Amino acid sequence: MKRSELFFSAFRVPVDYAMIVLAAVFAFLIRDLPETRALFELGRIGKVFSFDQYLKIALLVAPFFLVIYAFEGLYDIRSTRRFWQEARKVLSATTLSLVVLIIAIFLRREWFSSRFIILLAWGLSVILVIFGRSLIHALQRFLLVSRGIGVHRVLLVGRNSAVKRLAETFSKKPWLGYRLSEVVTTGSIREIKEIRAKKGIDEIIVCDPSLPDEEQTKLLDFCQVNNIAYKYVPTTLQTSRFSVRMFEGEPFIEAEHTPLDGWGKILKRGFDIVASILLLIIFSPIMAVIAALIKIEDPTGPVIYKNRRIGENGAPFFVYKFRYMKWKYCITKENPDFESAMRYEQELITQRNVRDDVLYKIKDDPRKMRIGSFIERSSLDELPQFFNALFGSMSLVGPRPHQEREVEKYKEYHRRLLTIKPGITGMAQVSGRSDLRFEDEYKLDVFYIENWSLILDIALCLKTLRVLARRRKNV
Repeated sequence: MKRSELFFSAFRVPVDYAMIVLAAVFAFLIRDLPETRALFELGRIGKVFSFDQYLKIALLVAPFFLVIYAFEGLYDIRSTRRFWQEARKVLSATTLSLVVLIIAIFLRREWFSSRFIILLAWGLSVILVIFGRSLIHALQRFLLVSRGIGVHRVLLVGRNSAVKRLAETFSKKPWLGYRLSEVVTTGSIREIKEIRAKKGIDEIIVCDPSLPDEEQTKLLDFCQVNNIAYKYVPTTLQTSRFSVRMFEGEPFIEAEHTPLDGWGKILKRGFDIVASILLLIIFSPIMAVIAALIKIEDPTGPVIYKNRRIGENGAPFFVYKFRYMKWKYCITKENPDFESAMRYEQELITQRNVRDDVLYKIKDDPRKMRIGSFIERSSLDELPQFFNALFGSMSLVGPRPHQEREVEKYKEYHRRLLTIKPGITGMAQVSGRSDLRFEDEYKLDVFYIENWSLILDIALCLKTLRVLARRRKNV
């Protein structure tokens, strides 16, 4: 652990304390302003409590907030948490502290009686604590990027795509706090010792799960002896959620599939219904304009194209999309030129396919309309899928739905993607859209299946908005 991380983590404690006390002071002063009293028809708090008495209470209560912050993980040593993650944790921890405080005041009314001042102090505490932490984080990031203070020197082990992705991430995002020392293909301790002597190593990340157990064992021992963090990119089985239970005195390890059972499924369906209705209302003007433009450019076909896909439990369904191809090229039996459209698509796949795995992607597809190229590039062609989410054949968030001919190429373990409803957006879509290898897409979707939560769904929906602003590749 870096000294700078220890310092800044410890420094957050007095800063949080000062901000909570400052919020309480501001709340008292604002509450006692003549304008505030007149607006809310309040009496003078100063008649009941002197400022000195009130300040003593604030100084005594503030450490309780810090204890809740600690339990909520707000004093973790690593500083790579993003702003909105930090803000959300501060909000939840401060709210929890407030609830406990209100219960205590309810039981002992003589302690304090101004609910207005408590609520005001809560709001100011959230704002000021986030502000104080933002200043600390900005200073820490500045020292990290400009001076290299607190940077973690990383050695990557392996020769697969995970190595390349991590190396690119470290290079493009120095504020994450990692710097690549070297990449090695084996767990040779002699080679790693030489690299450590020349460039230094704080962490070793094994990216290749096929590395022999003997090498991994020696590498782990080396890291523990030399106080080096040891991490690895897991295989599919290693990413599974496990629970340990006892049965007649025997320990059982059970691989848990997904939290999307029972109430999880109910919550997700409720979120899909409410959110899809709101989104349909918001985007209805844009959808009307797109429909008109499609009909003007190619009036021979329908505005909405129904694309047959495979959904939950392998059941086929139709995905609704705005038609972005000329009608004579659409792969649907409703098209009178269906047979020739199929042959032409096969030719294009042979000549222009930019993927080499289960899925296919045609680069510079000549079948698109002018408006079609725009709406596909910006993903506006997928707006009608809100109806899929509303009617229940899809979810707002989930694995990408694939065509039947693509599903036929699945390996047996890939069929795990069919155990929940497919989504309009998901882990794969926000991590690489259509540019990911299928195997990487699969791993991301499995992570989502195993770690689902309503908060994760909301976060992925918000992140999708940012991803949509970037131009797609290979279209």
